[in-house]
Amino acid sequence: MATKASDRKSFLKRIGGKQQEEEQTEMTFFDHIEELRWHIIRSVIVWLIAAIVIFIYIDWVYDNIILAPTFPKFFTYDALCNLGHWLHLGDSFCMPVISINFQVTEVNGTFTSAINIAMIGALVVAFPYIFWELWRFIKPALSPKEKKYGQNSILFVSVCFFTGAAFGYYLLAPFTFNFLASFTLGKSAVIQYRPSINDYVETLTNLILGCGIAFELPVLAYVLAKIGIITGAMLKKYFKFAFVIILVVAAVITPSPDWTSQFIVAIPLFLLYWISILLASSVDKKKAKEEKEWS
Repeated sequence: MATKASDRKSFLKRIGGKQQEEEQTEMTFFDHIEELRWHIIRSVIVWLIAAIVIFIYIDWVYDNIILAPTFPKFFTYDALCNLGHWLHLGDSFCMPVISINFQVTEVNGTFTSAINIAMIGALVVAFPYIFWELWRFIKPALSPKEKKYGQNSILFVSVCFFTGAAFGYYLLAPFTFNFLASFTLGKSAVIQYRPSINDYVETLTNLILGCGIAFELPVLAYVLAKIGIITGAMLKKYFKFAFVIILVVAAVITPSPDWTSQFIVAIPLFLLYWISILLASSVDKKKAKEEKEWS
């Protein structure tokens, strides 16, 4: 009888344990949802704080950051011109600065521009923290080896993003606005180049965010290589196509047809592609080494 009673207790204990595990699994799922909600809330709070700070100092941001690429004394113009002289290329890198007279075509145009500047600027400033919150959310689901590989990902992703944003702001934006302002339609003087401030702000922010995202190409290549979608050999195989595409992009965005301007814009794009090749190749070598150890 004692044996039957003990067996019954152990049976009930196993059933209770299974029910408890199911409840714990269900609670864990909702805990993840709750955790994700708080990650999003904290990210939004940091983003809003950054946006409020930028909006408070909107006059300084507008005069010293937003309009800076249109000023003759902008850092890029003198730096490129001095670089051309230092390389004994004359005025090949010098760009004629064209003053742009902006206009407001909407009643709330200036206020809308201030809001857009604050929101986009806050997104750029808060990018490392937002990515850190994303990393904290997915980190518990990773293996120890994956955590080891990803422990420096925040720094790497942030450096790539800010490098791309700086490239878009200091190099691509002056080239773009110089080219667009000097581009004429027809031979008459009837058309005056007076873009709206909203259009200018939208173009500038698109260049900054677009370059920031484009410079994440090495990160994307590393992730796709880890998954197995691409390989270093594949990227090397299609390099000739990438070479042509990069040259076409550089030719489109540079204001003058000379090779020096296209070269200085194409260099970072080539570097990004080769960094992606090196990262993908390193992943391939690690996979081959692991397969060899298993076999």
